[in-house]
Amino acid sequence: MATPLDLEEQEQLDQLKHFWKQYGNPITWLLIAVLAAYAGWNGYQYWQRSQASQASTMYGEIERLAVEADADKLTRAFGDMKDRFGGSAYAMQAGLLVASSLQGAGKTDPAKAALLWVAEQSADPAYQAIARLRLAAVAAESKDFTLAMAQLDRSFPGEFSALVADRKGDLLSMQGKSAEARAEYEKAYKAFSDRIEYRRLVEVKLAALGADPRPSTPDAAASEGKK
Repeated sequence: MATPLDLEEQEQLDQLKHFWKQYGNPITWLLIAVLAAYAGWNGYQYWQRSQASQASTMYGEIERLAVEADADKLTRAFGDMKDRFGGSAYAMQAGLLVASSLQGAGKTDPAKAALLWVAEQSADPAYQAIARLRLAAVAAESKDFTLAMAQLDRSFPGEFSALVADRKGDLLSMQGKSAEARAEYEKAYKAFSDRIEYRRLVEVKLAALGADPRPSTPDAAASEGKK
């Protein structure tokens, strides 16, 4: 004969069966989805680590080829890097390194192409800024003043403003535009901290154009110091 406890357990079991019959499939699929998401996240993390390791290895090879100054192999290796890891920081660093090596080897056009790629493809404003400054310098050396100024007229992070003004001054000076060059050098001089040694070079450039940015009187010096 069933006891009250047996009847209570049977009732609970029947309720559980009813609940599982009604909600069992949704719960099962939810568990599967959660486990799949967890497995996918772990897989993605592993893939990222693997990609970073491979990109690092390829960057090391590009460094080696840059030292050897083998322009053809270096260009091919950089092409592989762009194809496989184009969105990585290693690819941006490789672009800057490749450009420097190619420029040193007299391969101006490929050097400009590498810098332009970094400037256009990098999501990091700092890499973009460095690439554009260097591209402007390379373009100026080859007398491509239009390309050089176009790079300098782009948007830059605030911390690069002094370097941009200095580079514009160089570009304008090369074209014989002394007044405009002087104005840009003055911007650079004011933007550089007096603790930055490069500021003295800008001062020399201004002196070459007949300008002296330093305060000429004690009162002016005191005023300059308060800025």
